[in-house]
Amino acid sequence: MTPPVVATIVVIFAMIDGSLQVLLVHRSAEPERGRWALPGGRWDGSMTLEEAAGRKLVEETGASDLYLEQLFTASNLDATQPSVAVAYFALVEQRRVRLRSSEEWPPAWHRVDALPALAFRNNEVIAQAVTRVRAKLEYTNLAYGLLPERFTLRQLQTTYEAILGERLDRRNFRKRMLSSGLIAPTGELERAGAHRPASLYRFTSREPVFL
Repeated sequence: MTPPVVATIVVIFAMIDGSLQVLLVHRSAEPERGRWALPGGRWDGSMTLEEAAGRKLVEETGASDLYLEQLFTASNLDATQPSVAVAYFALVEQRRVRLRSSEEWPPAWHRVDALPALAFRNNEVIAQAVTRVRAKLEYTNLAYGLLPERFTLRQLQTTYEAILGERLDRRNFRKRMLSSGLIAPTGELERAGAHRPASLYRFTSREPVFL
């Protein structure tokens, strides 16, 4: 019996133009040639699975030291052969990203709420990743992975709304975040255009914190 192929796949999220988006690559070879899919690759055993996922993350985004977490292990996402896929998800701040420039397997961002039908049942993988991120918003500072070091409360709320897929009451959200201990004022203001300057905040830790 042929042993199954083992692969790592990475769901890479970023906040772009006020929406949660995921990085996909356009497949240039069979199977599923011509369709969009999550970045990934076969695992050859020369490094750990997490190291392989981290390397793929750097290859696709040019950024390292990002939030990366194992999502699940699934069998037979690839219907063409016996396979095991170990999925991870990662959060990246858009301005840190430098996508690969390549005509082969070109990468591009896609809104998670407007995805086409993807290769290898990747729509299911992304849906599970979104569900995981939504759940962790309730008890962690996970959103730090998507935001710059300094941000406004409006930017923070937009990020939460994009992940949760719903509008939040402005007053209640700000009260909850300021009392959580997850963020703190920097004492600085953001000056953009003719609008009133907005206070800038920071996460008290840019490492995972659980409430």
